Amino acid sequence: MIARVLAIVLVVAAASVSGCATVASYQRERLADPIMSFEEDAREEARELHWIEAREGSTGGAGAAGGGCACN
Repeated sequence: MIARVLAIVLVVAAASVSGCATVASYQRERLADPIMSFEEDAREEARELHWIEAREGSTGGAGAAGGGCACN
């Protein structure tokens, strides 16, 4: 009985620890790559957004929730 409980505890501990990772600040750029988006063609969408921002002379307002009061 004790062996069974110990085995269950070990499995749960291993499963919960395996999802944790420490990422250095210089590696976060790769994780924030637009290709990690759920969109079908994220790079094309990012290119389109950049083109619109350059044309309009403005940035922001695309996909951000909340207002200017920082109250997401």
